[in-house]
Amino acid sequence: MTTEKRRDFGAYLRRLRGSRSQSALAAELCALIGSDTLTRHEISRWERGERIPDDWLPHLARVHNVPLTVLERMAAEARGKTPGADGAPFDLSPFFPDTVPLATRLANAWHGRAVANAGGNPTLVLVGGYAGSGKTEFARFLSDLSGWAFLDKDALTRRLAERLLISLNGDPHDRHTDLYRAEVRPHEYRCMMNAAYANIDCGVSIILAAPFIDELNNPSWLPRLTHRCQAKGVDVTAIWVHSDIDTMHEYIELRDAARDGWKLAHWDEYTAGLNTEDPPEAAHLTIDNRLGAAVSLADQTRRALTKLIP
Repeated sequence: MTTEKRRDFGAYLRRLRGSRSQSALAAELCALIGSDTLTRHEISRWERGERIPDDWLPHLARVHNVPLTVLERMAAEARGKTPGADGAPFDLSPFFPDTVPLATRLANAWHGRAVANAGGNPTLVLVGGYAGSGKTEFARFLSDLSGWAFLDKDALTRRLAERLLISLNGDPHDRHTDLYRAEVRPHEYRCMMNAAYANIDCGVSIILAAPFIDELNNPSWLPRLTHRCQAKGVDVTAIWVHSDIDTMHEYIELRDAARDGWKLAHWDEYTAGLNTEDPPEAAHLTIDNRLGAAVSLADQTRRALTKLIP
């Protein structure tokens, strides 16, 4: 039944869409998830208040650049539910003229951060796994659901690593030699962790995606990190994304990254050093991202979030 609250939520979604056509928004959402299951007719139903896009809220938040918690609160109110006192404030940006976009963005960013941490401490989530295990995909999905910031080691440090390797007369795509492991890898992780600490100091929850193989297999590394973060009132969780050899090979071939060239050319040698049976003992949670896993990655991400946010 279309109620006034549903119509109000639909009108809000229409304002978020702005000058884009319903067809253009549907195409953008379909491209985001890699499926063509959404049409402009469904978006029209949302905007008329006939349906509430529950499953599409994370993707709408990403497309419209608004906190997911804002959409979840408004969807709950449209269904006649009353969010808790610490729920998300309304996103006011569609109602403001273009003359004050900065003030609106600042207000939404401040509120969004407060809501993302509502009910608990800021959180540092480490997402580790071997190359091709799907850790970045999982981390992005977790970021979409939680509203927490996300940093990927490769995106953050790849250019730095390549230039440093060249300056050392090495191969810019090297990720396996002693030169890389001794002279480059420590700086990559230090840069990433320093960026994480900068966010933690501001009370921002953050997700880091990196292999973390040496770190999570070092019995003293995670306790030291946890102690440092707890002193600032920040919780730490380590998640290991588990996969098998064939699935990782398929992922690596599909992404076709130059840094994976040696792995693919020496696959047997590379995989001989991997432990695909047992996750590191330090990991708090394990995600099964093998092809044909009994539970989808999306559902596992939602379950993981319920453990991260009691």
